[in-house]
Amino acid sequence: MSYYFSIVGTNDKALYEHEFGTSKQGGDGIARFPTESRHHIQFVSNSSIDIVEEVQWSPTTPTSGGAPMYLKHIDKFQNLYVSGFITGGNVKFLLLTAPAAAPASRSSALASSARASAYPSSSNYNPTAPATEEAVRNFFVDVYDAWVKTIMSPFYMVNDKVTSPVFRGRVAGAAKKYL
Repeated sequence: MSYYFSIVGTNDKALYEHEFGTSKQGGDGIARFPTESRHHIQFVSNSSIDIVEEVQWSPTTPTSGGAPMYLKHIDKFQNLYVSGFITGGNVKFLLLTAPAAAPASRSSALASSARASAYPSSSNYNPTAPATEEAVRNFFVDVYDAWVKTIMSPFYMVNDKVTSPVFRGRVAGAAKKYL
């Protein structure tokens, strides 16, 4: 699977972007987006901002305008899935997931293993599965922790792009650990 992670500031400007692949099930961590959907990635991710804000300000949301909030799976376009997270400062974390079709021999081997149930193969990817939601939530929580430490730096200006190699390393570490 391939992932595109972006952090969107309060003025809907991308503050951070990172592409990576899965490290689970023998993955190498390199993003492999299909060539036909390559131009859709940023468009789908940014179009999800409207859905995030709609959920954020809905009267039925218990933490409207409040604490950090994991929104789970919020949008789907073709075979691209978007999950969201909102911080207390109205910064949005978006994770776009692009499952890749697994070869037939590999998918049958994965289906018979016990690990396949914990980490679903890309051929039967389900963004609402409990294991998937838990992995994405844990990824967002780790990135949020790194985000708070980054924005607390006296050298960081609000709504500026994040260029810290330490932050990039922590995002990559969280992705390798959970995704």
